[in-house]
Amino acid sequence: MAHPLLTNCPVCSQTLKITKLHCSHCQTTIENEFELFKFASLTKEQLHFVEVFLVCRGNIKEVEKELGISYPTVRGKLNDIASALGYERKKKKEVDEKKVVMMLEQGEITADEAIKMLKDE
Repeated sequence: MAHPLLTNCPVCSQTLKITKLHCSHCQTTIENEFELFKFASLTKEQLHFVEVFLVCRGNIKEVEKELGISYPTVRGKLNDIASALGYERKKKKEVDEKKVVMMLEQGEITADEAIKMLKDE
């Protein structure tokens, strides 16, 4: 009987490494340190969401209907899954408005440049 793959240690919660592969047909055993694929770190719920998302071809409205959840919940789940896979959203750089105004007053930048900086372009 096959059991689901454990990815975290049940004692300390650290990530487990796969160290043995075995063929039940010919009894070949290979020992080494193998990497898990990224999706192995997702929970069952997250994997189900990814499956629904793919079946819906990425159409968020269809995902909403299929799972009976709101648009913000779909977006939140997508963000959580992206983070779990190691992809962090790039944050827009914050513009120091006082510094931009000071640079404008001192003639270091033009009004157009100041507007672009404040619009974060």
